Amino acid sequence: MSKTIALNGTQNGVISVEKLENPYGEGSDAVASIGISLNGDATNLEWKVHIPLENLDEVIKALQELK
Repeated sequence: MSKTIALNGTQNGVISVEKLENPYGEGSDAVASIGISLNGDATNLEWKVHIPLENLDEVIKALQELK
């Protein structure tokens, strides 16, 4: 699954969200990858974070609390 979202406050920026299987080599656990590209190129991200799937519920809850 992959999704690209327009980055508010920029002309071309995007937020890229996807699930990565084996991000650190064969046998590594899947992660949610969230990246930012200010120039709109979702294949060349300036910032990235990988969140273990086991932490997603807690991270989503924390993000909702920020809202």
